[in-house]
Amino acid sequence: MLTVKDHNDRAAATYAAVDGQYWIEAVRDGRHVLIRPLVEKDRDREYAFIKRLSPESRHMRFLAQINEPGAAMLDQLMDTDNRQRVAYIALVHDNGQLVEIGISRYAATGEHACECAVTVADEWTHLGLGTLLLEHLIKAARHNGYRQMYSVDAASNAHMRDLAKALGFETYNDPEDTRQVIHRLYL
Repeated sequence: MLTVKDHNDRAAATYAAVDGQYWIEAVRDGRHVLIRPLVEKDRDREYAFIKRLSPESRHMRFLAQINEPGAAMLDQLMDTDNRQRVAYIALVHDNGQLVEIGISRYAATGEHACECAVTVADEWTHLGLGTLLLEHLIKAARHNGYRQMYSVDAASNAHMRDLAKALGFETYNDPEDTRQVIHRLYL
């Protein structure tokens, strides 16, 4: 097993070779991850990421049981324009490859409101990655003129409840489905 220093040293050259806008962030255990906007070349990474999620994590993300992400679902997930539909991907260096370990996204639902979601690979939970991803998403939403961001989640999703509370979201019961809650942040 690599030490944190070894991991970060090996990752540095790979991260430095990335084009475009990106951030190198440290998670709680000290390992560095790369966060950048999602691009079309990430399609296979996104597919592999969804497949690696535990059934419970896939259910929490999609509020349904998803075994195999189909082409239509991937088309929708990959559709970004950096204004009304924004997504940030978290990548980690693993044996010379960049592997997706998390994603955050929002989609406009009105002129000044957007719905958001964040998903973190099971083995990367409790390290602050969800917070980092959502913080970048919140900054983008503010920059793009949105006044509120919300997330519809399973009431049993303790990870999202804790994350939303830590970032200042208000939580309400979903009036249309008692199994769901709505987390709302006024930007």
